Amino acid sequence: MSAHNLSREYQSPVVPRFDDDEDDEREEASAKSPAPVGALIQKKFLEQRKIFLWGAVTDQSAKDLTEKLLYLEAIAPGQPITFYMNTPGGSITAGMAVYDTIKLISSPVTVVVTGMAASMGSILLSSAKKGNRYIYPHARVLIHQPLITGRMVGPASDINIQAKEMEKLRAELNQILANASGQSIEKVTKDSDRDYYLNAEEAIAYGLADHIVEKI
Repeated sequence: MSAHNLSREYQSPVVPRFDDDEDDEREEASAKSPAPVGALIQKKFLEQRKIFLWGAVTDQSAKDLTEKLLYLEAIAPGQPITFYMNTPGGSITAGMAVYDTIKLISSPVTVVVTGMAASMGSILLSSAKKGNRYIYPHARVLIHQPLITGRMVGPASDINIQAKEMEKLRAELNQILANASGQSIEKVTKDSDRDYYLNAEEAIAYGLADHIVEKI
């Protein structure tokens, strides 16, 4: 798991994260204006109410997704949106902004896992209603507990506060997974204590996905 430039991005000595990506900073730095062909493709897909996350969940990628979700909701409230995702995970705070937006808009969102829904990606997968969660035949889902990344500096009392906050956050995320999957909170807590991988069939059996994509 990787740490961002904390003073620039989070203004905090510690950052709760939920990812396995080693190149978040480079991915965010490269998230500039798309090339002309890429911009045309994005425009066409947006007209079809399709949005994409390909890479880590960062402040920049979450901003892009949230803006598109709110835009599509504004121009055609209640009309379906398809969200394609291949992510190693990332920032919890950024990811929860996307999760809450999906839950709050009236447009139903179908989530399609194309390669991996790891860590925060499993939470984003859980944002879709049951029946609207698709996974490619060879895609994977990974659940595990969040980590604090970054240099922890401060009095012991502050570190204790951070540890308690992480426990609260872990319980909240596990409850989301339990609600989405139908598994007990005890099972989700046990399974996510370490890396827990699920292939497409296993993700459906676990209750985190509903359908394997057979045709595009």
